[in-house]
Amino acid sequence: MGIWKELFILGLTCLLGKCQENCGIGFTKVGKNCLDLNECEENPCGNNSTCFNTNGSHFCQCNAGFRHVSGKVNFTATNGQCQDINECRENQSVCGQWANCTNLIGNYSCTCKVGYASISPISSSERCKDINECHEAEVNRQEICGKEGMCKNVFGSFWCKCPKGFTNYGNERTPCSELDCDSFSADSSHAETFAGLADILSMMRNSCLALSNPSLAGEGKVDGEALLEKLFTATQTILEPANFAKANVSEEVSELLSTVENSILLIGPQLKHNRTKLITTETDAEIAVHKGKTPPTGPILLANENAQLDTDWTTATGTGAYPGFAMAALLSYKNLNAALNDYFDGIGGFEKDGVDPSFQVSSRVASIVVSNPSTQSLSRPVNITLRHLEERNESDEVSYICAYWNERGAWATDGCDKDSSNATHTSCICKHLSSFAVLMALYPMEPDFGLLLVTRIGLTLSLLCLIVCILTFRFCRSIQGTRTTIHLHLCVCLFMADLIFLVGISQTEPEGGCRLVAGLLHFFFLGMFTWMLLEGVQLYRMVVLVFNATIRPLYLYVSGYGIPLIVVILSASVRPEGYGTKQHCWLSLKDGLIWSFFGPVCIIIILNVFFFIVTVWKLAQKFTSLNPDLSKLHKIRAFTVTAVAQMCILGLMWVFGAFLFQKDAIVVAYIFTILNSLQGALVFIMHCLLSKQVREEYAHFLSCVCTPQKKRYSDFSSTNPSSTQSQGSRSGQLTGESHI
Repeated sequence: MGIWKELFILGLTCLLGKCQENCGIGFTKVGKNCLDLNECEENPCGNNSTCFNTNGSHFCQCNAGFRHVSGKVNFTATNGQCQDINECRENQSVCGQWANCTNLIGNYSCTCKVGYASISPISSSERCKDINECHEAEVNRQEICGKEGMCKNVFGSFWCKCPKGFTNYGNERTPCSELDCDSFSADSSHAETFAGLADILSMMRNSCLALSNPSLAGEGKVDGEALLEKLFTATQTILEPANFAKANVSEEVSELLSTVENSILLIGPQLKHNRTKLITTETDAEIAVHKGKTPPTGPILLANENAQLDTDWTTATGTGAYPGFAMAALLSYKNLNAALNDYFDGIGGFEKDGVDPSFQVSSRVASIVVSNPSTQSLSRPVNITLRHLEERNESDEVSYICAYWNERGAWATDGCDKDSSNATHTSCICKHLSSFAVLMALYPMEPDFGLLLVTRIGLTLSLLCLIVCILTFRFCRSIQGTRTTIHLHLCVCLFMADLIFLVGISQTEPEGGCRLVAGLLHFFFLGMFTWMLLEGVQLYRMVVLVFNATIRPLYLYVSGYGIPLIVVILSASVRPEGYGTKQHCWLSLKDGLIWSFFGPVCIIIILNVFFFIVTVWKLAQKFTSLNPDLSKLHKIRAFTVTAVAQMCILGLMWVFGAFLFQKDAIVVAYIFTILNSLQGALVFIMHCLLSKQVREEYAHFLSCVCTPQKKRYSDFSSTNPSSTQSQGSRSGQLTGESHI
């Protein structure tokens, strides 16, 4: 296009009459002479190319490592440009077989593979040569295969052959480590008595022998993942609660923990993955493994539901000879803590006001295993965070302590300090590794003498009133009937519940006695509500059924005592450990066992509300009928009012009773105690003092007791007609009321 433009301008100039004598294209006029124009001064060829000037013109050529897009050797800027040549792709052997090729802009680079070094000077076919690692290690006095391992050089690498008793866990380029298969001996006394431990020891010993004997050539060897699964499957049998009901449980647990830790040390280097997690019904485990020629660096964070380990690879590896692998493992036991609650090795320094606390394991037991052979004095401490078994705030009555399981088979605290603690977790900083747990120091609570006084006075008053009620309902003939039978047994249940509550609610030792007290309280309090339900049923029958409204005593006894007994038996069968706590002999607030009491109580109250509503509705209909029996209806109405009042007082009491045994519930405890003490007095007032028949019986009884013998004789021998008539009318009145 450029030459045609120049011709066009020249022609146009000539047409305008200005045509002069000019030089041709590629030349410039200097004076009267035409000289060659050097086009290359303006770099018309672009990047990655070289410009060559000619007489009246120029041409371009691509630089080394570049090629014209159309394959031309000579070109101008008007017909293309240069692009990079990928030497690594076009000539895959450009660096030789022992080097890796990397393409560069206009060039390429060769890097020797691992195990090879550059050849100087570079030959035409190869740039790299094999490194004899075995020879170099011998010259530098290095033991790349360990003290007993034999090194053999191969192209690009080497491998170590381990003698019997040593292994490199299948990684041929790592040093040989000595194996102590005798540590998995199944001949110990604990292995014989502790069910399942001998099986683990035998299994791990066979695996160890297979690793340490090259002549077996793979016989009996199991991959790490399968072996780890077998280990924890066998551990589940050992961790069954029945295996810990022995006198030497401390020694057996120490043997178990040691066996599992040694097993993980053997299994860890055989695992295929860098991170391995395994969760069973009894254990949670996470293992981190590093394999390589150089020791690892950086942080390690292992965690499960109950524990967390925060450390680094330097701590896990140690400062000794690096064996070609490093490992860190966190293992937590879900049900081991309960068996280790009585083993504390001289834990001191936690006195408060001169009082030593009692201790209790308050977290799951967690074990930490690392490949570092020296874990008794770490160069830097590790951070272990453990979750509490119960969520509760730190207070004056309790504090959390970091502890470890020592070689004497007990909990100790030296070298392990608490870093921080909240309602759910405690963080510990420890200078050595072992199995760890959080201990809760329990300080004796000062008794509230005011509450104790109110409880004793109130329940004593309630018991006295209930004794009077029981005697009245049992021996007062004028009020005998179905309703009186119900009141009698309601008072019996309430009397027994209050008496057991007064005597045994705080007697937490022995454990069996405390469970019995909790079971009896559960039974009698449920019985009280069941008889209250029967009263509602009786009122309903009195209003709805015109004839035969009574209930046979046998049915009353079966219902009143059978229903609570069934509930208690089922609850105790499902969760017997929920009867009795460390503080009170009552149902545990954990795991929902308390609803075996509150559930039936709620159902009974709802049913009674239904019966009372129907009763009131039917009473209203009968009052508006044409010929109502007003005397009978008024009595039923009075019975209903007292029954509703009784249900409200008892129900309100257990609204506060639901929160009685919780922390800082002193106000609730006072309200519950006052209402509980009012129960006996309430029953006495409503069913005895407010009953005209009972009052007359009391008056007659008192007159018999207080009147002198002669006066009583004259009264009984009197033939006053008006007196006889009055007694007859009274007798008829009582008889009629007793039918109701």
